[in-house]
Amino acid sequence: MDTQKILCSLLCCFLISSILSGQQAVQAGHHDNVPSNIRPLKLFVFGDSYADTGNTNKTQVAWKYPYGITFPGKAVGRFSDGRVLSDYVAKFLGVESPIPYEGWKSSSRGIPLLKYGMNFAYGGTGVFDTVLPGPKMTVQIDFLEHLLRDNVFTGKDLERSVSFVSFAGKDYFTYIVTNGSAEGLQSFIRTVVNQLAINLKRIHGLGVKKIGVTGIVPFGCLPVFTGTSSLQQCNENYNSFLGFHNVLLKQTVEKLNKETKDSPFFIFDLYASFTSAIKNEGSIKFENPLKPCCLGTSAVSREILLCGRVDENGAKLYTLCENPKSSFFWDVAHPSQEGWRAVYSALQATLEQDFLQY
Repeated sequence: MDTQKILCSLLCCFLISSILSGQQAVQAGHHDNVPSNIRPLKLFVFGDSYADTGNTNKTQVAWKYPYGITFPGKAVGRFSDGRVLSDYVAKFLGVESPIPYEGWKSSSRGIPLLKYGMNFAYGGTGVFDTVLPGPKMTVQIDFLEHLLRDNVFTGKDLERSVSFVSFAGKDYFTYIVTNGSAEGLQSFIRTVVNQLAINLKRIHGLGVKKIGVTGIVPFGCLPVFTGTSSLQQCNENYNSFLGFHNVLLKQTVEKLNKETKDSPFFIFDLYASFTSAIKNEGSIKFENPLKPCCLGTSAVSREILLCGRVDENGAKLYTLCENPKSSFFWDVAHPSQEGWRAVYSALQATLEQDFLQY
């Protein structure tokens, strides 16, 4: 099997695993030095499992034990033991984490629930349709547009808002399993980034003043790729596999900002922030940054790293670490609450520079 096919196969394993697949207060508060009259009042979130706070179908593992054991103490749809990156972005802005769209739909839809914006992110989705059921990013933006049309939110609401857009790469998995052409992957990456750019422009066109979008994380440092090194070392070959996405995204955002007044778009560099946290370069340290807290007990196949699964008798098919704070990764692909706090800490300078200048 050639190198490209091996890489594609491993990427498939990672994404399949991630598809199947705090009590501590957030220590980073909002910034009191930012005048209240220019601080954003609402946050609108789009994307996937790195930002989803409860929209995903309740059959997914994010709604099952041990997810949510750190915060809020039970599984509520976050793909972590606690808070995820969108929660930290909200805290940075000085607002509560906005209500998930699905939670709002099933509630009495009271206006107080909309005070801080809304979260439209669904775990497992992408900019196009993926193998998981769920609204792609275009449809998520449709949801906001419909709410504007129905006067649930107003243009004035969006004038004092910002947006966080998470993209974790589920489109690439779908491409590989349905087309199988590694040779055409680079062309498909261009298609994905182009559609992502269309989505960002559309969010801005609705009235959102500042929009941050995530870059791709270092895949070679995810637990599914570090198993061959006993969860001790990142595989740089895998890190570079989809590196073209980040290069192209940077070029695309620069172009968008040249074409748009006030340069509203910027990138959350998850590649750099994950790397910094994994290398224990920040103030938050981890015992073994590459070992997930929730680890599948199977000794064979990709199931070795699945979290939250049980057998037909309800017996756990995973082991759980004693202290999730000691682990950067929670499961096969998602950071723990403490891991996300470390990522947020590494991102904070970017947030200071870009997210509040609008």
